[in-house]
Amino acid sequence: MKCTVNGLVLKVQSVRETGRLVTVLTAEQGLVRAFAHGAKTLTDSKNTATALLCYARLELYQNRKGVWTVSGAHPIESFFALREDVVRLALGMYFCQLAEVFCPEGEPAQEPLRLVLNALHFLCKGRPPAQLKAIVELRLPCQAGFLPDLLGCRDCGAYQAEEGAMYFLPDEGQLACSLCHDKRWALPLGPGALKAMRHIAYADMEKLFGFTVGEQSLRELGAATEAYILKITQRHLETLEFYKTVQQP
Repeated sequence: MKCTVNGLVLKVQSVRETGRLVTVLTAEQGLVRAFAHGAKTLTDSKNTATALLCYARLELYQNRKGVWTVSGAHPIESFFALREDVVRLALGMYFCQLAEVFCPEGEPAQEPLRLVLNALHFLCKGRPPAQLKAIVELRLPCQAGFLPDLLGCRDCGAYQAEEGAMYFLPDEGQLACSLCHDKRWALPLGPGALKAMRHIAYADMEKLFGFTVGEQSLRELGAATEAYILKITQRHLETLEFYKTVQQP
């Protein structure tokens, strides 16, 4: 089978001296793992287009055993600006790992691809990394079916706390108000953080990145989304650890 798709390179592994095994996120096929023979050769047209974080037009061939091969590749967007800042590069790599975790092979992934491409674009344009991190950490699992209930307190249904903060329970993906909170592991969300979290979970894609949040609210939001992603994945995310190590103290 032959097809031509646009895809974002999420992961690159070396194969022998000149080849690569690339993991690509496509709208039509979801995750595709394909061999790009000769891609590490500088004169090969696939060299740039199969590099990490490159969005490219890929010509793919699948043999009878189901193995994909990149027969041709042409870069569309390489996100070179990320390579000028190690923090933003590390965050881009984290986005790629999350996409690999949540997107299956062989199933359409138009919305996740759009989400990650937009996040990388805004990352290159200088948007606050912490805000983009929170958006991807919450919206990507929502797209995969892990939508938290942020409409109100799980017990009394209160939309917001009468006094104090609302609390997010990562283990349950639910909210508790200050009156119903029973001291289980929960993270406080002030009004700004709660509003931002609801926006990320429920807003249309066209409006997803169009909000601002204060510094304190962003810290609360980031703590909640990171705790939620770690609870869902139940795995060590090495790119998240790398991102944390390169951040300025």
